[in-house]
Amino acid sequence: MTNNNFKYSISYWDIMLKQNTDSARFINAIRWHFVEETKPKMVLDYGCGVGWFRALAPEGTEVDTYDIADWPQTGIQHEQYDLITFWDVIEHIPDLEIIRPFLDKAKYVAISLPILPDGADFGTWKHNKPGEHVNVFTKKSLNELFEKFNFEFVKGGYPECCIREDIYSVLFKRKT
Repeated sequence: MTNNNFKYSISYWDIMLKQNTDSARFINAIRWHFVEETKPKMVLDYGCGVGWFRALAPEGTEVDTYDIADWPQTGIQHEQYDLITFWDVIEHIPDLEIIRPFLDKAKYVAISLPILPDGADFGTWKHNKPGEHVNVFTKKSLNELFEKFNFEFVKGGYPECCIREDIYSVLFKRKT
């Protein structure tokens, strides 16, 4: 017998995500630990992908999800956010001015992205993906960009985790 009243909702999607991958659970535990000092209650996961960050959010934290892909997401529902995340996103956005309205809503911004390690050859680097990675940053150029957006560097480091070689994580705070 089937239940014809069942609806596939964002809550159902969250449950399926929580149950179905160890690597996503591992990576997102690291990401939540990375941002825990911001004590976020309201988060926007911009470029959320399938929604792992939301699905694995700590109790008491609400996460809005936004992505250009056509999978379940909440959309941008709030005027202000304690934290906006860009996990593996900003290297794909041709014109970063498009994120300015969202940044204006944020106290903190957390980012992960590939940054060429010191001494590595850009030509043979695995993250040199012309057409896919339309922005390539150094730590310095990333800090300068967010300085322009009125944020200051709080902390950063890489690799994001042992299975994310060359992925740099950074946390910025809105200047007061």
